[in-house]
Amino acid sequence: MIKKPEMVLIDVDGTLVDSVPDLAFCVDEMMLRLGLQPHGEEPVRNWVGNGVERLVRRALVGQLNGEPDEQLFEQAYPIFLELYADNICKRTQLYPGVSEGMEYLQSRGYKLGCVTNKAEKFTLPILKQLNIYDAFEIVVSGDTLDVKKPDPGPLLYAAEKLQVAPNDSLMLGDSQSDVKAARAAGFQIICMSYGYNHGEDIRQYAPDQVIDTMIELTAIL
Repeated sequence: MIKKPEMVLIDVDGTLVDSVPDLAFCVDEMMLRLGLQPHGEEPVRNWVGNGVERLVRRALVGQLNGEPDEQLFEQAYPIFLELYADNICKRTQLYPGVSEGMEYLQSRGYKLGCVTNKAEKFTLPILKQLNIYDAFEIVVSGDTLDVKKPDPGPLLYAAEKLQVAPNDSLMLGDSQSDVKAARAAGFQIICMSYGYNHGEDIRQYAPDQVIDTMIELTAIL
């Protein structure tokens, strides 16, 4: 049973937006420029969620774990960053139900914040282009602090800035990083069933509730 919070913090990739089409395009273009075989969208969908540096490393080794040759990474990473800067929000879209869910949360007067591991230079253009930036009182990006999720620091930072106690706070995310950060911060946690959890069912990480669309929040909060 979810206790009604004062504040809701929301993740970006895999929760609000499906950014994989842009990320996969950039990964494949990077691979081609390096003379390597592109991966296609499906593997990339399982590799996102820990920032673009980690994504590039995973793409170079072709799997979730492992480390590429450092010289190859140092060649590849600037190529990816250049590509992504030009393709931040060309194919990225809000998930169905996000607009309605956001409108509901705003109408009920919840304090809203955005907490993501994505760097600010990539986060803000997406939020602005998809017309949800103004809904948030605070945006904590992956480079706002020295730590990122699953560390609880970004959640506690947002709670402090918005002057809300952790036990009056809720995290809405899609990954084990969101669950771990919320638990460590003392937040409640609701997860989306459709997100990027490296191909695993988010239910195995025991969030307080799992929903299929943000429209379901109207019956919960």
